[in-house]
Amino acid sequence: MGIQLAVFDIAGTTLHDESNVALVLQAALQSEGVSVSLPEVNEVMGYAKPYAIRYLLQQHEHDGYTDKRFISQLHDRFVTAMKEHYATSKEVREKAGVSAVFHTLREKGIKVALDTGFDREITNVILERVGWLKSGLIDAVATSDEVAYGRPYPYMIYKIMEELHIRSIQSVAKIGDTISDLEEGTNAGCKYVVGVTSGAYTREELTKGPHTHLIASLEELLPILS
Repeated sequence: MGIQLAVFDIAGTTLHDESNVALVLQAALQSEGVSVSLPEVNEVMGYAKPYAIRYLLQQHEHDGYTDKRFISQLHDRFVTAMKEHYATSKEVREKAGVSAVFHTLREKGIKVALDTGFDREITNVILERVGWLKSGLIDAVATSDEVAYGRPYPYMIYKIMEELHIRSIQSVAKIGDTISDLEEGTNAGCKYVVGVTSGAYTREELTKGPHTHLIASLEELLPILS
């Protein structure tokens, strides 16, 4: 069965990122006296951010990890800072060749979708900034707050499949730059689970996760899906 749907992560996979997400999450935690390193934050990249915050608090034995209100406050702080970054920073841009890859896939009859560990608020700012929706390059978008459980659970992929009337998971490819992306695609049962080594995780790190392919740039995806 050929591929009918390609589901891409956003930050680090299709959107240029210089540890911006990790730095903002780190700052949100540090504002409450929780000192976390960037490697620690990178471990939870790709996951729904409330989960990531709770996990990091627990790892640092902070009492707030059981306090939903406290986690929500930290998440709100993170969302505000990320929206500001994506709305105003000159660094915000798609990664090289992304629009061309989206266009080529759609010309081949493959639907293009995005899923993300961000919530809908942040995602809408990104989509407005890069213009993928306006240019007709994206068929669907799912965010972590729109499903019961985000990555590594497969529900964002299933939500997109339902929306786009894709019946078989064996006709779906998942592409992302984190272990959580690879776990999500594998847990969903995707035919192809493709790690992008130019994002948050190195090739060596992604090798440890479940995958069918590893690529350095999205252009390398085209012959795989063809």
